[in-house]
Amino acid sequence: MTITAPEPESDAAPSVGRARAGSLKPVLEVIPEEAYHRPTWKGLAYFARDLAFYGVTLALIVRFDNPLLLVPLWLFISVVISGLFIVGHDAAHGALFDSKRMNAVVGRLAMLPSWHVFEGWVLGHNRVHHAFTACQGFDFVWHPVTPQEYAELPTWKKVRHRVDWSWLGAGIYYVREIWWNKMIVGKPPKRFAKAIRHDRILVATVVVVVAGLFAWLGWSMYGTAAGAAWMVAKAWVIPFLGFSYVIGSTVHVHHIAPDIRWWPRKQWNKFAGQVEATTILHAPRGLDVFFHWIMVHTPHHVDQRIPMYNLDKAAAAIAESFPDAVHEDRLRFRDYVANTRQCKLYDFESGTWYTYRQAAELPSAPDQPVPAPTSA
Repeated sequence: MTITAPEPESDAAPSVGRARAGSLKPVLEVIPEEAYHRPTWKGLAYFARDLAFYGVTLALIVRFDNPLLLVPLWLFISVVISGLFIVGHDAAHGALFDSKRMNAVVGRLAMLPSWHVFEGWVLGHNRVHHAFTACQGFDFVWHPVTPQEYAELPTWKKVRHRVDWSWLGAGIYYVREIWWNKMIVGKPPKRFAKAIRHDRILVATVVVVVAGLFAWLGWSMYGTAAGAAWMVAKAWVIPFLGFSYVIGSTVHVHHIAPDIRWWPRKQWNKFAGQVEATTILHAPRGLDVFFHWIMVHTPHHVDQRIPMYNLDKAAAAIAESFPDAVHEDRLRFRDYVANTRQCKLYDFESGTWYTYRQAAELPSAPDQPVPAPTSA
């Protein structure tokens, strides 16, 4: 499938006067040079530290069965795997090291605990999501459904949509739509197919071999088939599912909120997608030890070359120069829950998010923009 970039229109972005005809050039000009500094030792240090956290936590999960210990360990390893994944994500962008080969090697290794296909991620994330962020019909990550589209869905798909777009459904959505459909079984364009197939084989081999090793370990420790299955579940499957929820909800807060607009193709431009449809969220103290400033997301979309540990420097410069275009706030779980309650269905023409109840009260006029709700 060939993706053609939508033509930008000079009057489309609401940030006229803040960026020339929807261009990112004025934004790139304010990013300080030091934001691009990326010594090799620093990327390796983050990778080694996260790997150490992962190894120690996994050993504790293998050792203990008490749920009072296991549940906190599962929560912690979900965050640790997310940190490793963010390291791999940076490498996939070529932002972690100057060496392309080192980015490829570290990126693949860092993504194995999350069962991610490195080249599949590069295709879907770098070449589609980043290229057409918040563009109708192009960006597939948390792409909204319109009230008219929702009304035409069969009942089972309406139920699935309600689960996916609830605060509890982020992991289910991510596993099915991003991991499985796009990365594992999705059919890539021919020029990317070989590299993605090789990485799929790598990930499948690792997942199966490690599962086998855990099964053997469980049999050795418990002496039963049930014990072998339990070891695979607690040390390999549940951490993957926990990670999927963390990363699914993380991507949601990056691009979904009542004041974040998604754009019809003819109105979309780079400034609207990369600046106005992204967020700068300041995490509580200490959380960036694992999340590596990925919540400071706007500068990452403006320029993928900025390493994760310098995103805050770029964010400060962008927020100062474009204060009325940047969505900046503290990272709070209650805000994520509130967003999932309001942002259910979306009208691209009016730029309005609706709850299911608000959408049900709209007049039936599929060819007309729907009015903004009077209350939540």
